[in-house]
Formats: sequence, C-alpha cells, structure tokens
Amino acid sequence: QVQLVESGGGLVQPGGSLRLSCAASGFTLDYYAIGWFRQAPGKEREGVSCTSSSDGETYYADSVKGRFTISRDNNKNMVYLQMSSLKPEDTAVYTCVAGVDYGLGCTLYFGKYNYWGQGTRVTVSS
Repeated sequence: QVQLVESGGGLVQPGGSLRLSCAASGFTLDYYAIGWFRQAPGKEREGVSCTSSSDGETYYADSVKGRFTISRDNNKNMVYLQMSSLKPEDTAVYTCVAGVDYGLGCTLYFGKYNYWGQGTRVTVSS
C-alpha cells in the first residue's frame, strides 16, 4: 500500500524553526520527484518546494527562498522540509508529494504528482 505520512508540524513562534518529515512506504523514492505543498485557511494550495531524483534540481517558492530547505534520504525513504525564520503567513497544512521523475525535473504544479499524504499542520503565532 502506497503511503506518504507527514510529521513534525506544530505551534512555533515567529522567527522559530521546524523540520517536517515525510515517510514513504509501498514504493521507493529513488525514481520520484518529491515536493511540499501547503494550504492556508481560506487560500488555495501553494507549491512550496520540490526536488527531482534525476539531477537533484531544486525549486522553491519565492515566499520561502532562503528560509526553507528540502531534502531527501532515499536510503530511509524519507523526505524533509527544514523551515527557519518562520512567519505567521507560513501557517498552513503542509503536504508532501511524490511523482514519477521522467527526467524533466520537478514542478510546483500539484497535478503532476502521483502520491500525497494527509498533511501536517504548522501554526506560526506568538
């Protein structure tokens, strides 16, 4: 059974850090592009970051560049999102995704991904 399970969300003060984790099972991440999306209350889903498997190419939304870092550990079948200098506007449910990498790099378009998790909630507030 294919699954992506996120963890690591929670309440953090502005300026703080969190590391989100995503455990993949039922398939191996080696040939998959991976990414993180988020959806804030009352807003549309937003692509946060992604990385390909073929060449390690990485993209970030402008809103998180320089503050978030995506990484993967294919040996452990894990995906991570290190978030620092968090802002209240980062408050959202964060979802990890995986999609077959056809050598075209990754994308922040949700429709290109085959699998996604249930999400983990991040709240940035004082």
